[in-house]
Amino acid sequence: MSNDWMRLAQRALDGQPPSADESLALLRAPDDEMPSIVAAAGMLRRRFFGNTVKVNFLVNIKSGICPEDCHYCSQSKLSKAPIDKYSLLSGDDILKAALRGHEFGARRVCIVASGRGPSDADVGHIATAVREVKSALPDAEICACLGLLATEQAAELHDAGVFAYNHNLNTSESFYGDICSTHTYADRVETVGIAKEQGLSPCCGALFGMGESDEDIVEVAQELRRIGVDSIPVNFLIPIQGTPLAGRWALTPTRCLKILSLMRITNPDRELRIAGGREHHLRSLQAMGLLVANSIFIGDYLTAKGQRPEDDIAMIRDLGFEILGEAHGETRPSVQDESAGESRKEAGIALKSRDERLSPASETGATH
Repeated sequence: MSNDWMRLAQRALDGQPPSADESLALLRAPDDEMPSIVAAAGMLRRRFFGNTVKVNFLVNIKSGICPEDCHYCSQSKLSKAPIDKYSLLSGDDILKAALRGHEFGARRVCIVASGRGPSDADVGHIATAVREVKSALPDAEICACLGLLATEQAAELHDAGVFAYNHNLNTSESFYGDICSTHTYADRVETVGIAKEQGLSPCCGALFGMGESDEDIVEVAQELRRIGVDSIPVNFLIPIQGTPLAGRWALTPTRCLKILSLMRITNPDRELRIAGGREHHLRSLQAMGLLVANSIFIGDYLTAKGQRPEDDIAMIRDLGFEILGEAHGETRPSVQDESAGESRKEAGIALKSRDERLSPASETGATH
């Protein structure tokens, strides 16, 4: 079978994506085929992205207080998770958090706000903050993720210097009604189109481990190709206590690697980003994910703690990869953290506080 996966990758290189049946066969392949599948997807990753990894950093500029009922989200109106809730951060705080991410080598800073979508006043405030960030960090890519977006709002963000707009499909159209009822799959596709039309690079991915079928995974992989996104974040469910999907631990490391590989083979020349939940689900095989993906979020997520940025950077270097945008020979400071080895089991999901997110690493002495 290993030759079949490489043939599939070669056809993708020639512009022919896998069929639905071929995609299902990949997802359902025996686990001992996983190294061959990763090797085939890795051939495509190196062909288009060489030896580089793009580092990304999340800034949660508005937490909780969301009227949507997304079942997977600790910020939704259904969630009883004990997260920090706060309204839109000041421009100074947004800049402070962006500088913190840049200190750890982030090429892209992702500014995320909870809610159905921003008001015009919110967009004006964020646009002003983005200009300040770009003035301080002219080489940084700014990605905004603010929910459903109007055309005029997308244009204002683009004019302010926002490079990309993230709005994930999250799952297939067939399964979408099972995870959210307050907006539709079509709403999400429309927002991606609006961002793209206004010159923003479309960043759009999915979340796995919510109970979706193999067919749902194939459907969303093909839809991401169809709508022509530039970057694809692949998230794995963090089933935070207090959310409707709490306790759902359905993924294995090999399953996650097959999903990543399918995304790469279906979208061979798109930036593929390992995002939330990798620590919990890829576990000891996290490094293998970067043989397929060429981009990664470092540090913490929107409400949950992630791996230490120093450990992420070390993992990238241990693989022999170069960090995109980092000067040759440049090193980042190492910060010791006694909690680095804490359990990633369900009881060990740690939530991120607002103050921790804004404090520079040099002040906190740790990144958690």
